[in-house]
Amino acid sequence: MKIEEQEKTIKNAQIQMRKGVLEFAILLLIAKGKIYASDILSKLKEANLVVVEGTIYPLLSRLKNSELVDYTWEESKSGPPRKYYIVTEKGITFLDRCDSQWKILETAICLFKSK
Repeated sequence: MKIEEQEKTIKNAQIQMRKGVLEFAILLLIAKGKIYASDILSKLKEANLVVVEGTIYPLLSRLKNSELVDYTWEESKSGPPRKYYIVTEKGITFLDRCDSQWKILETAICLFKSK
């Protein structure tokens, strides 16, 4: 396999892994307390899970449509009202299941790495 092909394969794998954990990471952030979308983006960037606005808003809409998150509108001192996201009871249950699955996957990967 050529170096360019290897790099492309590695990059695709990284993208797929990030996509796989992005929803979980966003729900974890929202579960800490109400949060504004731009603050979610900032925290993802701090954790090197850089995403663009065009990725996060459709994901937040899917989470809302799945009833895992909800939002409230709050007045802003510096402009129009802001939409703050909160996790729902259904979202908390979903997070618990994701957390259990994450631990299973982590254990499996660690097992494979140690052999």
